[in-house]
Amino acid sequence: MRNNRAMSTGPHRIAVLALHQVVGLDLGTPSQVFSTARAADGTPFYDVRVCTPGGRPVRSTAGFQVVPDHGLELLDTAETVIVPGIHDGTALTAGTVEPEVTEALRAAYERGARIMSICTGAFVLAAAGLLDGRRATTHWAYAERFRRLHDRVDLDPGVLFIADDRVLTSAGVAAGIDLCLHVIRLDHGSEVANRAARRCVMPPWRDGGQAQYIEQPVPKATDTSTAGAREWARQRLHEPIALRDLAEQARMSVRTFTRRFRSETGLSPAQWLLQQRTDHARLLLETTDLTVDQIAHRCGFGTTAALRQQLHQRIGVAPSTYRRTFHPRPELVES
Repeated sequence: MRNNRAMSTGPHRIAVLALHQVVGLDLGTPSQVFSTARAADGTPFYDVRVCTPGGRPVRSTAGFQVVPDHGLELLDTAETVIVPGIHDGTALTAGTVEPEVTEALRAAYERGARIMSICTGAFVLAAAGLLDGRRATTHWAYAERFRRLHDRVDLDPGVLFIADDRVLTSAGVAAGIDLCLHVIRLDHGSEVANRAARRCVMPPWRDGGQAQYIEQPVPKATDTSTAGAREWARQRLHEPIALRDLAEQARMSVRTFTRRFRSETGLSPAQWLLQQRTDHARLLLETTDLTVDQIAHRCGFGTTAALRQQLHQRIGVAPSTYRRTFHPRPELVES
């Protein structure tokens, strides 16, 4: 359900806790992403600030020092606390953090704050005892180390992010952006999250359950691509689209197109098309008053039953339930 914290007076207060050897990209991600989430009149929805233990400078992995404006007292009033990844320290080597950090994180959680981690920031949350008995994720390269140190955590390193009640964890690097966009979506709906994604030049949505990209080579750039065919298909989701139609748009044989399509997207054409139709249906459920039957036809599913099946398979809810969660006027929900 949409987060009630989004309805508090003034911008939602976010504290980013930077520790020794904080990952530079992870540190900047919350400020960059959440600052793009604004109301139609430009009013910011979030106030993001950085703190460290004692307000002391900490070294980042990117070759610069972080000189914060705040100490751990920032966590006393934060509505969301985010711990970016780290590349050194006892959280990674021994599964422990300073008592003052543990106390501040646990106190924030116990008074109702949302707690998040990016990449190896999950080691800090686990060391503070906030992940015991929960599902969580971290960068796949650190999975075995995490399991050795924290066997009471249900680790799943094969996903981009996991939300377990008020504790959210994400995988490495860009997955932190996905998690921040997910939170904006929960707090303020799809339109705000999509605008934020566009400002960040990011896809508006990658499911948390999508696999991390583990040791997969990046395809070499070529003069030919399936991008044009994909854009052609996006404009015609309401129509029947066959594999041969896509191949013809790319001026390739079906065999060549299928091979190149998978190398560029990681999906088969059929899987990708189903994903696009489901994503478009979600957008229409969130932003329009169309009936579920109308949405099913506009997205190329043909029947309400087909849309219901795909939506349930992908995110585990029925169309009406999804609309109740994300539509700004839930009273318009139809069965």
